[in-house]
Amino acid sequence: MNQCAFLTLDETGDFVIDDEHAIEPLKTLGWEVSTVSWRQTSRPWSDFDIVIIRSTWDYWNDVPEFLDTLRQINAETRLANRLDLVHWNLAKTYMRDLDGQGIGIVPTCWAASLDVDAFKGLHGELGTDEIVVKPVVGANGEDAFRVSRTDTPERLGSIAARFRQRECMIQPFMANIISEGEYSLFFFNGEYSHAILKVPAKSEFRSQEERGADIRSVEPQAKLLQRAHEALATLSPSPLYARIDFVRNDEDDFLVMELELIEPSLYLRMDPQAPGRFAAAIDQWARSG
Repeated sequence: MNQCAFLTLDETGDFVIDDEHAIEPLKTLGWEVSTVSWRQTSRPWSDFDIVIIRSTWDYWNDVPEFLDTLRQINAETRLANRLDLVHWNLAKTYMRDLDGQGIGIVPTCWAASLDVDAFKGLHGELGTDEIVVKPVVGANGEDAFRVSRTDTPERLGSIAARFRQRECMIQPFMANIISEGEYSLFFFNGEYSHAILKVPAKSEFRSQEERGADIRSVEPQAKLLQRAHEALATLSPSPLYARIDFVRNDEDDFLVMELELIEPSLYLRMDPQAPGRFAAAIDQWARSG
C-alpha cells in the first residue's frame, strides 16, 4: 500500500483531533496512514509517499525547528501543503497580501511591539471602543486579548508586556462573533467540501472548540461561499486543504478573519461526506505528481 503520514504533536492533551475519520476512506483507496509527531527522528521521511501537516499545534513555540523539519520532509518526499505556502502562511501578515488583492479582511493595524500608550491611539485609529490584540505568529487563540477603552492601566500593562518584543496585529472587536459566530469553510484541492459555525462560549470571544465554543454544521449563504472562492482564487495552484474563517460585518457582508493553510482543524466529523472527500483529494493530489 501507499504510505501516508499525518503530522501531529507529541502531547495531544485536550486538543480535539478528528483526522482519524479519513483513515478508512484512505485505506479503501490504497493508502496506509501513520500518525507521526513532527519531532520524531526514528523513521526516515522517505518511508512515506506523502506527508500531510495536520495537528502540529505546538510548532509556534519552536518555529525554526518546525521549518527545519518541513524542509527535511520536502527534500525526501512530498509535503502538503506545499513548503512555499507554509512560509507564506506562517505569519498572519499574509492578510496584507489578501487585502492588496481586493479580498475583504477585518481591518487590521500592525505593530512590531506594544506599550500602554499605544492602546489609546489604536482604539482611535480603528474607530472602536473595543479591539482584539493577537500575535502575528500563533494559533488556538493563545495570547489573544479583547481590550476596552475602559480597561485599567494595570491590565493594559500586563497585555503590553506580552508584546513588548513581539509582532502583533490589532483589529476591531467584531460583535457578530458573539451574536452570530465565526464561519469556517473547508476546501480540498480547490473544491468546496463543508462549513461550520463556531459560537464562542459565554464570557469568551475566542471560537476554539477547546475553549468551549459550540460547533455546528451549516450550509453557507451564496455570498459567503462566493467570498471564500474569491479568497481561495488568490492561491495558485490550489492547496490540498484550506480553511477560511469569516465574520459577518455590519453591512451584511463577510470578512476574512484567517486563511489557514498549515494545520487547520478540518472538522471532518461534522459532515458525513467530508472524510471521503478529503481522502479522495489526498489520493488525487499525490498521484498528480
